[in-house]
Amino acid sequence: MPSIQLPPEDRRLSPHTGWTRQHWEAAADGLLAAVQPFAGPGNALISLPGPGPSISGTRSDGLEGFARTFLLAAFRVAGAGGDDPHGLLPRYAEGLATGTLKPTTERDLTDRDPVSWLAVGDRNQAMVEAASIALALRLTRPWLWDRLDEGVRERTRAWLAGALHHTPVDNNWWLFPFTVGGFLAEAGLDHDGAAKAAVARGLAKIEQWYLGDGWYTDGRPRAFDHYNGWAFHLYPVLHAHLSGDAELLDTYGSRLAAHLESYARTFGADGAPMHQGRSLTYRFAAAAPLWAGALSGHTPLAPGTTRRLASGTLRHFIDRGASGPNGLLSLGWYGPYPPAIQSYSGPASPYWASKGFLGLLLPPDHPVWTEPEAAAPVERGDAVHPLPGPGWLIQSTAADGLVRLHNHGSDDQPVDEVLADDPLYARLGYSTATGPVHDGPADNHFGLVVDGELSERGRIRPLGAGPGWAASAHRPRIGSAELPGIAVTSLVLAAGADEIHVHLVTGAAPGTEVRHSGWAVAGGAIETWTDGRLAHVVAETADGTRLASALRCVEGLTAAAAARRLPAGTAFGAVGALPVLTGHTGRGTSLFVAAARLGHSTSHPSFRLSDGPRVRIDGPMIHVVWPDGSEHEVLLAPDRPTVHRKD
Repeated sequence: MPSIQLPPEDRRLSPHTGWTRQHWEAAADGLLAAVQPFAGPGNALISLPGPGPSISGTRSDGLEGFARTFLLAAFRVAGAGGDDPHGLLPRYAEGLATGTLKPTTERDLTDRDPVSWLAVGDRNQAMVEAASIALALRLTRPWLWDRLDEGVRERTRAWLAGALHHTPVDNNWWLFPFTVGGFLAEAGLDHDGAAKAAVARGLAKIEQWYLGDGWYTDGRPRAFDHYNGWAFHLYPVLHAHLSGDAELLDTYGSRLAAHLESYARTFGADGAPMHQGRSLTYRFAAAAPLWAGALSGHTPLAPGTTRRLASGTLRHFIDRGASGPNGLLSLGWYGPYPPAIQSYSGPASPYWASKGFLGLLLPPDHPVWTEPEAAAPVERGDAVHPLPGPGWLIQSTAADGLVRLHNHGSDDQPVDEVLADDPLYARLGYSTATGPVHDGPADNHFGLVVDGELSERGRIRPLGAGPGWAASAHRPRIGSAELPGIAVTSLVLAAGADEIHVHLVTGAAPGTEVRHSGWAVAGGAIETWTDGRLAHVVAETADGTRLASALRCVEGLTAAAAARRLPAGTAFGAVGALPVLTGHTGRGTSLFVAAARLGHSTSHPSFRLSDGPRVRIDGPMIHVVWPDGSEHEVLLAPDRPTVHRKD
């Protein structure tokens, strides 16, 4: 990344990443310098180049460029105690003065008006950006807001206040008026009580989505993703911290600490966050809740662990070219990856990643910067951790530093209809080294083939998660219709790098084909092979490692194949492959069992009869003996798994 001039590594202070606070400051400076040439007249809008505008229009996209980079500038300057050697704040002050002169409802920029901000309206993108601007103003108030002309302050207040009087999307968006209200109330600009009302209303709204143990669902019944950390926890905790509200901080800080207990387990040893859920182009915004815990004093993590995780994720993307030759963050994961981009994303959307720089608010002498880095959870030994709230099972292996998320509870389905499966939510598994297939055969999926079409999961009903297991049920669908009378109960067991997947199918006609697919690996060169009952695929990844995905028939599944036709690859590489097993239903209830592995091929080779888990099926009982000698016993009835673990 040519626009970032990084200092030398410090492996004494940071033995895992080599990065220190100076690296974070250099990264922030480089990212901000790269966007400056794209500022428009009066610095009101920052319109970045990209593949095309978002659904909100070019004016909104330019506002997004201003707001999200302003937040990064605020972290940089406020974290330096107001020191602003690069003259960041005067440029954003000019932008405030210019953009608020004549707010407009025109979506797109014109030669007649290339500077006006989009007015805040019901469920429009300007409401989102108002939150970033309000937070940036709150953080830099002594050095920017308090020095603005009265007229500029009043116009900015009036524009921000639009967020208090319009309706947000019914999900984490309620925290955008909440954030605006927090700033206006603190600045003494709550003339009609709307600011305080927005704060109270935002907290009341998100309360209905809190499921305990630090996890929120994002508006829909079961929508779990990174918005837990960079929205639901971040905004309330930061507001409580900035306002000095001890009671509020006790409530939301405690929830954040509970979230971090499990969230910290989802980072790979290479710094990769979990590749699951929407808005993944925000990348190292995944570090925001880690820093929020340290900033608020509500975290189960040691200071050195916090920095190790946060620096790891920032460096992960910087090292892998998340920005192009011009230093701009691209719409994608490492480089551009259009299949994973949502329609609301525009060229400046990736700068939501600015939230990842929250740690700069911690002073240089804070232990999070001065204590040596400590090992991440994934590096401390193999672990399998259940999360009953979202219906997940987190499986990590120290030898290769990979983390896998087995999904038996998140589907992002609305309450009043069932939509087509979203690859970012509906798969059986996600990881820190693989991405779902957006164009091609579904990865990590079990379905029935009817008239040549593969069924989808649709709405997922969690059946529990416990030591080494998670389970769910669903009614398979093709298109908009359920397959009549058919139900699937699914369960995963995990230990070390090994997985056992169990599916119980009821109501299907005898002879119906079923398919179970495994992890899709992507990168450069691909190798695949099968032996009839085992499918094994290997990809040479961008960092030179060989990532292997293997799937073996155990019960019910009778044939293995390797699928190479992934037209768009995955976010991890342009060429990809995945293993697939097939079988057929019998009369009555049909049981299907597969064994799987994902790992670096040097540390977790393909299955051999002698090194994988041993599975014995005795009527309705499934008995698994893992390579380490531990055992699981499962009695799987439709909708009712009974699981016992023996160590």
